Formats: sequence, C-alpha cells, structure tokens
Amino acid sequence: MNYDVKDLSLADTGQLRIEWAEQDMPVLRMIRDRFAREKPLEGVRLAACLHVTTETANLAITLKEGGAQVALCASNPLSTQDDVAAALVKHHGIPVFAIKGEDHETYYKHIHAVLDTQPHITMDDGADLVSTLHSQRQELLANVRGGTEETTTGVIRLRAMAKDGVLRYPIIAVNDADTKHLFDNRYGTGQSTIDGILRATNILLAGRTVVVAGYGWCGRGVAMRAKGMGAHVIVTETDPLRALEAVMDGYQVMPMAEATRLGDVFVTLTGDISVIREEHFAVMKSGAIVANSGHFNVEIDIEALERMKVSRRRIREFVDEYVMPDGRKIFLLGEGRLINLAAAEGHPASVMDMSFANQALSAEYIHRHAHMLEKQVYRVPIELDREIARLKLDAMGIRIDTLTPEQQEYLTSWEMGT
Repeated sequence: MNYDVKDLSLADTGQLRIEWAEQDMPVLRMIRDRFAREKPLEGVRLAACLHVTTETANLAITLKEGGAQVALCASNPLSTQDDVAAALVKHHGIPVFAIKGEDHETYYKHIHAVLDTQPHITMDDGADLVSTLHSQRQELLANVRGGTEETTTGVIRLRAMAKDGVLRYPIIAVNDADTKHLFDNRYGTGQSTIDGILRATNILLAGRTVVVAGYGWCGRGVAMRAKGMGAHVIVTETDPLRALEAVMDGYQVMPMAEATRLGDVFVTLTGDISVIREEHFAVMKSGAIVANSGHFNVEIDIEALERMKVSRRRIREFVDEYVMPDGRKIFLLGEGRLINLAAAEGHPASVMDMSFANQALSAEYIHRHAHMLEKQVYRVPIELDREIARLKLDAMGIRIDTLTPEQQEYLTSWEMGT
C-alpha cells in the first residue's frame, strides 16, 4: 500500500484519539453499522481530499466498512493531524497522503497520488481535487461517476464550473444540507475558530473589539461565540440582507475601512479574496490580531503585509509578528490559513457527526443514482437531510411530536380555513 505520512510510530496515539471522537458521532456509527452489513459501496474507488482529523478518520473507516476502496489526502497544508494519518494507515489499511505543514509542491503531489487510484467517486473539501482532476488529469474523468463537496468555498467553485459548462460529472453539495451548514458552519466554525485563536494567542476576548468579516453561517457562529465571551463585535458585509440580519442580531455593522481602525481581533469568513488588504493594514492599531477561518489563505492579503513590513518574526508557534515602518505591530495567525485547524483541532466531533453522515449517505446516493443525474451541482436529497436530523435527535434521547391525520389534512388542504 502506498502512503505518505509523517511518522507511523504516532499511530497508536492517533487511534486513541479516533476512538475518542467516535464516541461523539452516533449517527455516523449507525450508518457504519448498516454499511458493514449491506456493503453499498462494494468495489467503489473513492478519492477523498479532506482535513485529516479524528472526525474525518471515522468517515473514512465508515466508507471502507461500506466496501469502498478509500484513498485520502489533505485539503489544507496545515489541517492534518499526523497521528491520525498514521493510525489510518497502520490500523485501518487506508492509504493516506498528508503531512501537517507540507509545502505547496507536496500538497499537490499528494492530490495526484490519490487521483492515481482512478476514483469512481470524489469527496472534496474546497474543490482542489475536482479542479486538479479537470485541469491536469482529464484522462481519469471517464471513470468518475460523481462526487461530493463539503465547503461553501468549494460549492462556489463547482457552481461556476457547472455554469461555464466544464463540470464533467454530478456533484452533491453537502455544504447546502441543513444538517450541515446550520450546525457545522454555525456552531462548529463558531466554537473551533475561537478555540484556534485562543490556543494561538492565549488572549482574553472579554472587552476587546472583534471584527467578523462575513455574516454567513460561519460568520454568525463566530460573532455569536465572541459576543458570548464578552467581546464587542463588529460585522462587515457586502450583502445588504446579511448586513441587516447582523444589525437585527445586535451587532454593529460598518465597512472594513472603518472597522480596521477599531478592531483588536479580525476574523475573515467570506470565501472571497483580499478581504483585508493594504489600505486596512495601514490604519490598524498596533497589536491587532488577524486570522482567517475561510477555506483558502486568500482572504488576508499576505503579500501586501510582506511588502509593507520592515521586519517579521515568529513570536509564538502560530503567530507571526509584522512590524510596520511606523513601529506598529500586526500579528498574523496560522499563516492566514484556517485558524481552527492550523492552531486547534477543528470542529467538535458531535457536529461533524451530521456533516460526515451527509458525506457517507451522499456517496451512497451518487453510487446508486449517478446515471440519472446531469453534470450539475445538486443539494443533498431532502429525505436524507431529514433522516440525519431524526437520527441525531434519537441519539440525543430527544423526542418530538408527530402530526395527527387531521393536522396533515389541514396542511395539505386549501378548503379548510378560519
């Protein structure tokens, strides 16, 4: 078996951490039990480009239990947990190509290694696997039946491909499932982003001004958690509806040009490029902390920061100090990459339980129904979305009401009114 991980001697530690996460992933465990019995993915070669974490490990194990031949690489150079990568290779026989801190060349070498397995299904987190397949490995496209995508950033890229008519197979946008973005993006990103910032810096958020760029579900989560810890939160947005929501949720809203003069901590979560750039760095307070929790390291214009600096040094493990010509200091966290995975452990297992349940069931759906789908981006089928919510409630011991026949009739009738 080919693989490329940092150190196989880390495998036993990684296995314990995988087991710890598994305890908090009951929905995925139920799916794994069924997959083990039914083998719905028997003979399927599945290439996955995901954050190599304990939660991802449990997804990979579930897919293998379902009969799939799984190969895994990292979707971000800083998101790999090396002990988990080693455990998947040593204890589960799953080829992994991922090393935390890998350079750009190695990152793409690992993507190509996974594509060398000639996949039938792709599973992506940011669409780097799909874009590489379409641009550099087109000879493999004939074998691919479909894929899944987990992130807002990736879905944006794939919808652009579909609009331009260049997407060569159907993709299910796992990110659009209600049981994914309403929970993973809001509660998972909210908690893990704050966790990453605090692990990197050990600062007190109470009393500080936190600027949240982007008020999608991820931004909502970070704003909520920062406010709950006593921070004054400013939101920047380009979408008038989201900006209005932020105002109604009790946050101050203003352009980034104004917020940069006030903020102590900045977090970008937009999925777009150069959200914080040269004119913003020029007026930031000395001591400002800048972090990104969007998928790619493009939201903060690091090249501009490099041009502006008179010196740079690494002052803590995930903190780079940039000194400006006037003596101000700006601190960049995690090299501008996903701070929740660069400096912390990513989302808690409980919320990834639903996201990865969507991944597993969507892979099964693609395998069974790809021949009926166009080369477009699809939502997760609503029945799968609701089933995951039902299973999660069952696992939590929570019961809900069911409609009576009379209530069902009322909701489907136009004749019954006041």
